[in-house]
Amino acid sequence: MNTTARYFLSYSSVKLPLKLVNEITEADLNHRNFYYLGHFDGDGQLLHCQKIVYGEVESEHHYRYGDGGELAWAQITEDDEVREIDF
Repeated sequence: MNTTARYFLSYSSVKLPLKLVNEITEADLNHRNFYYLGHFDGDGQLLHCQKIVYGEVESEHHYRYGDGGELAWAQITEDDEVREIDF
């Protein structure tokens, strides 16, 4: 599957999937202590998201969607704890 990597400063919404906001370029990463790296499919759906802090992955989300485009599954990793959620 072809995906596109994009970089962001933050996210909005407490609902899943996260909505990444304030997109930045790869060149802007040199000036950031933290950022979000999102991988999107051809339809623009977020498939994988990582919060990068000082070059290390602090947390990450993986998403799968149903045939209608609705979120069907999420895996969230934070502080070495992995949670899976079925929708």
